[in-house]
Amino acid sequence: MRFMVLVKANKDSEAGIMPSEEMLGAMAAFNEEMVKAGIMRDGNGLHPSAKGARIRFDRDKRTLIDGPFTETKELIAGYWIIEVKSREEAIEWMMRVPNPHTDGGEIEIRQMFELEDFGESPAIAHHRELEQQMAKGR
Repeated sequence: MRFMVLVKANKDSEAGIMPSEEMLGAMAAFNEEMVKAGIMRDGNGLHPSAKGARIRFDRDKRTLIDGPFTETKELIAGYWIIEVKSREEAIEWMMRVPNPHTDGGEIEIRQMFELEDFGESPAIAHHRELEQQMAKGR
C-alpha cells in the first residue's frame, strides 16, 4: 500500500524560512531509516505558495490564480511517499517524524489509489502503458 504523507505549512514555511541545520539533519536521519527499511519512495519540501499557482476549473473554463494563498492551514510544505503493508504501519512510521516546525505542526497520511482499485478497462490499460513508459525513463 502506498501512502502520501503531507507536511502542513505554517507561517514560517510560507515566509520562506529554511529549516535549521539541526532539523535538516534530523530529517535526513529519519529519511535514511525509511530508505534502509525499503519503504520510502519519494519525499521533498515545497517552496512557499507565493511561488505557486492554482488553476480553478468551471466546466471548460480555466482561471489562473497566482500565489501566495492566504489559508496557511490548507497549504502543504512538503511530502513523503511511502510503501508499507498497512495504514497502521504508515502511522507507526510517521509517529516518529521529527516535528518539521519549531512550533506546533501537523502531517496528514493519505492512502494512494492503485490501478488495481479500478478494475479492468481500456482507460486503465492506457494508464498501465504510461506507468511502464515512466518506469523506463527513470
